[in-house]
Amino acid sequence: MDIENSKAQMRKGVLELCILAILSKGEKYPSDIIEMMKESHLLIVEGTLYPLLTRLKNEGLLTYRWVESTSGPPRKYFTLTDDGKKFLDEMSAAYRELNISVDKILNAVTQS
Repeated sequence: MDIENSKAQMRKGVLELCILAILSKGEKYPSDIIEMMKESHLLIVEGTLYPLLTRLKNEGLLTYRWVESTSGPPRKYFTLTDDGKKFLDEMSAAYRELNISVDKILNAVTQS
């Protein structure tokens, strides 16, 4: 079994939650999201981020606005919608519950 593939699958499962959490603090440009994730040691590349942002926008969880740039093409800045905030709250609660359950199992196994 390939451990790197398994670790990548676990990361993919939380990317959406992390993106929404980052955007809950205000409007962000995609490179800002990538940088914040990198600082938390959760690596993501543009080829993964942009499709996720598009899907979240299409689901009504995000919106964006174009901002003119003095050093190139206009930039797309993303923010959460009201539905996105509600979804983040629900996903955060579900993640916390899952984390508690997994920790209980891991602790029980390591203590035996």
